[in-house]
Amino acid sequence: MQSPDPVQQNTDEALNSQIEAHAKLRVGGISIQSEDEISRRIEALDQEWDIERWLQFNASALAFSGLLLGLVRHKKYFLIPGVVLPFLFNHAVNGWCPPIAVLRRLGIRTRREIDHEKYALKALRGDFAGIPPFSETGASMTASQAWQAARP
Repeated sequence: MQSPDPVQQNTDEALNSQIEAHAKLRVGGISIQSEDEISRRIEALDQEWDIERWLQFNASALAFSGLLLGLVRHKKYFLIPGVVLPFLFNHAVNGWCPPIAVLRRLGIRTRREIDHEKYALKALRGDFAGIPPFSETGASMTASQAWQAARP
């Protein structure tokens, strides 16, 4: 069993459910597409930034901007990295910081959520041929079955 994701644990359950529902709908919608379309969606998921990357990007951009502005404009701008970096530290230690609430409402997902969708699509595409079929009749996997099979 996987350990709980700290970001998901610190996100409102209704929002977690909404993010999962959207992903499940995407899997259902693409399940009737061609294998090429499924492959393109998997490639897009490989490129999707997860919440950790967004946090790192935003924190470093804000901290660097505050540092530059502090050096060039006025020392009060040194407060920006002084606020941003403790948030990033708190996220590293506790799995939460204030920007997470905003990013989650914008639909930014965790790596685990992105991978769940990706592996469901891979199952639909037939990538796991060495694994016995989900149904005993040997029928092709449905989007719902693929979603459940990919569940962490």
